[in-house]
Amino acid sequence: MDVTELYPDDLVYEHEATAATGVPGPVIRQWARRGKIRRFEGDGRLTGQGHEYKTMYALPEIQQRAATYRPMPQRRPKAA
Repeated sequence: MDVTELYPDDLVYEHEATAATGVPGPVIRQWARRGKIRRFEGDGRLTGQGHEYKTMYALPEIQQRAATYRPMPQRRPKAA
């Protein structure tokens, strides 16, 4: 997907992308870190808890990757 195909409404924060697609936030951040999706600078909205949202992601890119996303089951910790 080309950047020129995105609309301002397509850019969402991580928690909004998680709510829309069901993909956990750490997975979205990992995709961005590996270059599979792009990150964009946020507008600095405050969360109300002293923090601000800083990174936005393109929702169409996340939805495209979410179609093939399969959660990996975690191993059970070994008994001590």
